[in-house]
Amino acid sequence: MLNPTVRRTLAPRGETPILKSWDRHDRITAIGAITVSPKQQRLNLFATLLADDANACAEDTVRFLRQLHHHIRGPLTIVWDRGNIHERANVVRAYLARHPEIVTERFPAYAPELNPEELVWQHTKYSRMSNFAAHNTVVLRRKLASELRTLSQQPQLLRAFIQHTELPLLL
Repeated sequence: MLNPTVRRTLAPRGETPILKSWDRHDRITAIGAITVSPKQQRLNLFATLLADDANACAEDTVRFLRQLHHHIRGPLTIVWDRGNIHERANVVRAYLARHPEIVTERFPAYAPELNPEELVWQHTKYSRMSNFAAHNTVVLRRKLASELRTLSQQPQLLRAFIQHTELPLLL
């Protein structure tokens, strides 16, 4: 969101940091996945940013799956939460039916702590972009894309996110 995520910061004594922002609720929604190559044990981050102020819908899920499948040839196993825009939506079911090489598994209900992608967003929002007050969504989009690119080049951090969830993956 354009409202900054305010976090504690250090400043010289007597010089309270001031974040100049106004009460704007413009936002950018993102869809992402951490990929794990079982043979090469290589990790990567794929993410796509949706239009300003848009909620993710089933068509966005299909578009993201199509992009992911284009980059990763061969069979895929997708593990995702139980969101309605995932395999409950007819358009997603139809796409998955046409692509039997894509297998899906679901996290248990109400278990975001098992989803390493949640740690990606927490790290980005509350660490890397804390106290960042964008003037508009163009600036916010540019900063978010830059942070996600940087994170995708840090496989050790992606590995730490997976290990923190205690998922039974061999990495």
